[in-house]
Amino acid sequence: MKLFVYHTPELTPTDKMPDCAIAVDVLRATSTMATVLASGGEAVQVFSDLDKLMEVSEKWPPDKRLRAGERGGGKVPGFELGNSPLDCTPDLVQGRRLFISTTNGTRALQCIQDAPIVLTGAFINRASVVKFILEKQPETVWIVGSGWEGSYSLEDTACAGAIAHSIVQQTSLPLEQLAGNDELIGALALYSQWQDNLLGLLHLASHGQRLLRLECHEDLKYCSQTDILDVLPIQGEPGVLKKHK
Repeated sequence: MKLFVYHTPELTPTDKMPDCAIAVDVLRATSTMATVLASGGEAVQVFSDLDKLMEVSEKWPPDKRLRAGERGGGKVPGFELGNSPLDCTPDLVQGRRLFISTTNGTRALQCIQDAPIVLTGAFINRASVVKFILEKQPETVWIVGSGWEGSYSLEDTACAGAIAHSIVQQTSLPLEQLAGNDELIGALALYSQWQDNLLGLLHLASHGQRLLRLECHEDLKYCSQTDILDVLPIQGEPGVLKKHK
């Protein structure tokens, strides 16, 4: 097994796909997706384009859909939800499909949607991601951070490191055998440095600071927790994620 880390969707190879790809957007898309499915949501369908989201979701009965739109950290007017996982309570999402478009996370998913296996990961469901990888043993795994509008994102790389760290611990394979690129080593080092203070890392991150200015303190606390949800979002058809059975 070879693990590769790509800091943004734009940095992934364009001429090949891995056996398994994991999209990571800790703040907050992949944290929200895991929360929705853990709370009983029927599925999460992702869009980069808001108009396309509206067009597709119109075909669903109003009581079976929820629309989540986020741009620049804030909720898009006319949508029921922004991108806060804390809003995705069982009362609201049970049995409904979440149609979601965010600034960065949905782009990462679209970049890898042709891989044979597509997962989403965050700190909160890291253990579920690792368990699946160790069971399936894909030969190549890409962990793709969402970044922020094309640039590096501290928290996504730390989460990639958290996934890799757990795999290393549980397999005892030498790092030179597992590491597919230098970015993986860097991600591991970042996570190792901050694993006991992930909330502190999120506060330092530029997008964390952006969210703090929007009064999203509780979101950061929630997203900094590790292994609290036993749920694995997995793509069944392009752009549609369901809870792995």
